[in-house]
Amino acid sequence: MIRTKFLAVLLGPSGIALFGIYGSITEMVGTMAGLGVGTSGVKQIAEAYGRGNQRELAKTSQTLRRVSVFLGILGMAILILFSKPISQFTFGNTDYADCLTLVSLAVFIGAITNGQNALIQGMRRIADLAKINVLAAVFGTAATIPIIWLWGEKGIVPFLIVFSFWSFLASWWFSRRIRVEAITISWKETQKEVRGLIELGFVIMISSLITAGTFYLVRVLVIRQLGLDNAGLYQAAGTLSSVYAGVILEAMGKDFYPRLSSNAENNEACNQMVNEQVEVGILLGVPGILATITFAPIIIRLFYSVRFVAAIEVLRWLILGVLIRISSWPMGFILLAKGRSKIFFLTELVTNVVHLGLIWVAIKYFDLVGTGIAFFGMNIFSWLLMIGVARHLTGLTWSAKNIRNGFAVLFAVGIAFLGGYILSDLGSLILSILITMGMTAYSVKSLIRIVSPAGYRELFIRFKSRFSPPMNR
Repeated sequence: MIRTKFLAVLLGPSGIALFGIYGSITEMVGTMAGLGVGTSGVKQIAEAYGRGNQRELAKTSQTLRRVSVFLGILGMAILILFSKPISQFTFGNTDYADCLTLVSLAVFIGAITNGQNALIQGMRRIADLAKINVLAAVFGTAATIPIIWLWGEKGIVPFLIVFSFWSFLASWWFSRRIRVEAITISWKETQKEVRGLIELGFVIMISSLITAGTFYLVRVLVIRQLGLDNAGLYQAAGTLSSVYAGVILEAMGKDFYPRLSSNAENNEACNQMVNEQVEVGILLGVPGILATITFAPIIIRLFYSVRFVAAIEVLRWLILGVLIRISSWPMGFILLAKGRSKIFFLTELVTNVVHLGLIWVAIKYFDLVGTGIAFFGMNIFSWLLMIGVARHLTGLTWSAKNIRNGFAVLFAVGIAFLGGYILSDLGSLILSILITMGMTAYSVKSLIRIVSPAGYRELFIRFKSRFSPPMNR
């Protein structure tokens, strides 16, 4: 977030908007060229690792590394060839075509990095993935901040390239430490492995492309209808809304997905794991979500600047959508774990079409705030859709704990959110702080009991024995 503050002060809303749109284009092209082999590679590696099949693990790993390089070159070529049409569609002119050509290097580097990360994730080396993220953030920021300081907006593209390179280095350092059996794979075996990766990965790619393309089109709509500065405000609110929840959702993807894939044929085990993941996700997420609603004005000024205060209300609506997403996210992994790629594709397609439709309408009636309202509405729709799909596939029902937690969280968040519209600023702040403190205590207490059923009781006994006076014998 230090990097975000620095960029916001130096570049303002328009510069942040350029970061966002370049990032969307990079993600969209990278997703298209990647063919979903990163996600399908995680599944195959996790299955081979779970069975202890070292040869299969080595074949998938080696194939994944090779195909990642090829797909990176493909993605770079696509962005170079279509840089002018993309610039024209996005900004209404071709002035940004040269910048997009240079950004293609980030697409190439990102494809190789994703291949390396898939191996690490599939083998459930979650600690290594966390270290990669930290190292990439620390060293990448240190290496790129001087670029913006010296060049301003002209340094955005070099910033993205250098930062992606540091992510690659961090990923390479940890992936090379994984000992995989050295084998020679024939061209026919390689073709078979690639075919297996692409069969599942292609549909995942289409689904991911729909999501990436939707967020790209949302930014294009905001730029075209509300201007580059408003696009920067939307980008700022979106970044802040995803920071806290992003850690939780990423952890689900890194650890929960491989575990679920290992038990994909056992519906009862799947349902239990989904319930556990939703419970932990909500308990971890609600304190940060309430804090964001409560202190949105302070957060915007702290991490950006006073030039971004118009993003406050957008942030509050976006964070409501994040709350719903945390509870629906684990259900989506059921489809991937079971290999139900067609259903996964259809759910993603319908959800993103709904998102675009809501954005189109909401911007017209609510201007910039409409982007947040549309995101919230889309997540409500997605949650209802995924419940129906999960019940059809595994007979999923919510546990009593999740029902209880759900009502408590919805009531608390709803009161804190509506207080901002009904009460005075001071009254709303005091009420929201009290609710945040209460729900944080509730979450911590519940998490302790999950980690160790006797944990809360043990802590209480230790506290009591430390501060209670000794008894006379």
